[in-house]
Amino acid sequence: MKLSEFDFQLEHEKIAYYPPKKRGTSKLMVVNRAEGTIEHKTFENFLDYFDEGDAVVINNTKVFPARLFGHKEKTGAKIEVFLLRELNAEQRLWDVLVDPARKIRVGNKLYFGEDETLVAEVVDNTTSRGRTVRFFFDGDEEAYKKALFSLGNTPLPKYIKREPEEVDTERYQTVYAKETGAVAAPTAGLHFTEEMMKMLEIKGVDIAELTLHTGLGTFRSIEVEDLSKHKMDAEYYQVNSKAVDVVNRAMDGKRRICAVGTTSMRSMESSVSAHDQLKASEGWTNLFIHPPYAFKIANCLLTNFHLPKSSLIIMVSAFAGHELTLKAYEEAIKNDYRFYSYGDAMLLEKNEI
Repeated sequence: MKLSEFDFQLEHEKIAYYPPKKRGTSKLMVVNRAEGTIEHKTFENFLDYFDEGDAVVINNTKVFPARLFGHKEKTGAKIEVFLLRELNAEQRLWDVLVDPARKIRVGNKLYFGEDETLVAEVVDNTTSRGRTVRFFFDGDEEAYKKALFSLGNTPLPKYIKREPEEVDTERYQTVYAKETGAVAAPTAGLHFTEEMMKMLEIKGVDIAELTLHTGLGTFRSIEVEDLSKHKMDAEYYQVNSKAVDVVNRAMDGKRRICAVGTTSMRSMESSVSAHDQLKASEGWTNLFIHPPYAFKIANCLLTNFHLPKSSLIIMVSAFAGHELTLKAYEEAIKNDYRFYSYGDAMLLEKNEI
């Protein structure tokens, strides 16, 4: 399929620039591929679609405050450093993006904090905006990380055109976040409250946790019309044996297996055994799911409403079917659903259990 087939018009007022006042109160569109039906619900109704023995697969990655603001030595020029990933904990090396890139060169020292407690030296150029930096801090690992993250800001996506606020510290994070490493939230999980997670357990629904540290590549635009030529940025993932047991038990019982978010789906599809079941693994995945694609594990997907021509809506289309996906998006626009990270949710059922 061609990239242009995933384009649609979206007015700016449809974008959710803030989370709903109360977590878990978003709209929920329920799309059934087998029946071709679309229903309008609220997120509280998510529980109604699951029974004992079903499995809900969540991504427990934790967003860290990746945006740092500081200044250069000598000139005092203001700069922004966006932490992408830690390359070497012992040497305190990080892969980062810098702005303005043209003024930040190898050998420059960058200072952060009112008292300049944190210093970074640029040690390498990686891309036009990419740099490798080494942080210097007078303290142990725990104190260093505390200082680093206390100076950082919540890395809101660029299309949320405002500065991070106090509300984002809590709401741009899932209630079950554990493993620090993401620079973007797995947004389908933002809808869940602690009470809802408990209610799923009470119903006998099994929760499987895996980890995929979402990178900035999730927002990167696709530049090629031929989807087979697009290359995804690699992201670290881990699927452990406990998650494998939960998911494969549900598969054996022909139960519903719901991937909460595209990151959970990509993690599972990156960890499929020779017998088309989930297997334990970890590493880096650059899997780009686009039509036609035969999903091996999940038969249900919870996701938000995504950007036109993004890898995310393309994956949704591979799961739900192209025509039904575009029809669902037309319905969402007509019925004032909120789009993107802080927006409303869509539950997709294949009904092929």
